[in-house]
Amino acid sequence: MMGRRLGGILLHPTSLPHPGTLGEPALRFLDLLGDAGVGAWQMLPVCPPGPYDSPYAGRSAFAGDDRLIDLDWLARRGWLTPAEAAIPQAGAPNRADFAAARAARGPALRRAFERFMAAGGREKLDAFGAGRPWLEDYALFEALRELTGQPWWEWPAEFREYPPRQPLPGTALADEADFHRFLQYVFDAQWQELRAAAGARGILLIGDMPIFVDRDSADHWSRRRLFLLDERGEPAFVAGVPPDAFSDTGQRWGNPLYDWEAMRADGYAWWVARFERALELFDAVRVDHFRGFVAAWHIPADEPTAVNGAWVPGPGRALFDALEARLGRLPIIVEDLGIITDDVRALRDELGYPGMAVLQFAFGGDPHNPYLPRNHRANQVVYTGTHDNDTTLGWWQHLPEWERDNVRRELGTDGSAIVDDMIRAAMHSVAETAVIPMQDVLALGSEHRMNHPGRAEGNWTWRFAWEQVDPGRLAWLAALARESGRSLAGG
Repeated sequence: MMGRRLGGILLHPTSLPHPGTLGEPALRFLDLLGDAGVGAWQMLPVCPPGPYDSPYAGRSAFAGDDRLIDLDWLARRGWLTPAEAAIPQAGAPNRADFAAARAARGPALRRAFERFMAAGGREKLDAFGAGRPWLEDYALFEALRELTGQPWWEWPAEFREYPPRQPLPGTALADEADFHRFLQYVFDAQWQELRAAAGARGILLIGDMPIFVDRDSADHWSRRRLFLLDERGEPAFVAGVPPDAFSDTGQRWGNPLYDWEAMRADGYAWWVARFERALELFDAVRVDHFRGFVAAWHIPADEPTAVNGAWVPGPGRALFDALEARLGRLPIIVEDLGIITDDVRALRDELGYPGMAVLQFAFGGDPHNPYLPRNHRANQVVYTGTHDNDTTLGWWQHLPEWERDNVRRELGTDGSAIVDDMIRAAMHSVAETAVIPMQDVLALGSEHRMNHPGRAEGNWTWRFAWEQVDPGRLAWLAALARESGRSLAGG
């Protein structure tokens, strides 16, 4: 993907220590990456999260997550006082309390907005909105959500239909839309400072693009013609995956599905704009659920689980040809996990994009398992585990003994330092890129897991504490990066 051997750490920004923002915690984490000798920071989607704070069901495919806005940055510009920017930590050190944080941060963000506008911010907002057509739809969508407290399909008719009646300047609705434009203006400014700081350290930022958006999203509300809907304008089918290793009943995500014919008719313009935005933010992007571009699991909307459904063809290569005709070669990682068929592998290989190898899936006894270290390929990104996996320590503790025997034989280890053994196997893999979840860098157990697929609640809140970071362990990882030929992106 990058033309060099590279190591990285997987950590979502909300998992940074309190306050979990793009300010000092993010800059300090860049320094941690440097101390660990790795040159990539991979994260989950940074869109505004949807239900249950899931970043994979975002309210926009383009907007940034305002939970990441650093209040100290606002104070340095005189839009907050230092006291107003100081938000106390809520909950346990290793768990983010997003509801409490929103309640505490909301008044400060609104005060900053009022002072920004009083200081002539209108011109800056207008300049920021120029060339970002998604911003107007998103800001109005968020304002209407705040006004009604309801998902868009339950709004009054004059707002539900798009384009809605536009708010008059000076109205409460217009002011609320301006507030959400302001949040995106600040997010973007802070993000570009983070990206510049990463680049100065030779560190690449790797993002994550969910294939689908949430039904209650600005994209679905404003672009309904691009989705498969019934005669009432409601989804007849929703997205998910059939039963697999994660869930006996599959995963019913509930996202609306795309009308690929409608998208093809305008040259996949929405996807072109989406990738353009992603590459404004990141050096490379992991594309989630790649197999959905070949065929997606369509679940009847009235089904309570994902057991009953059907695979329905997607656009295949036509989409990526259209994207590359407009944007050039795409720096993407293909998420090719789960139920992967020959046609999915064929498209991945035709396009030449690197897929993923997850070590935790390697040791079931099949000598041809593509995730076994001896079966890795150079054009690949290897992980000990992903955000959907248990931590490596927790995984090992829950493995049956026969599978532990397979691990010990394959890795040539007694298993007494299994986390280190798995990290070493990933870093020494022939795969061009190796990415280690932060939980494994810290050798943490199952209680630090990020997500449980198929379970709606209790996910996404994990965060680490600086006290957990052992400088000696970072030095060990840096030595491992050197001996395995992986180095910072800057060389």
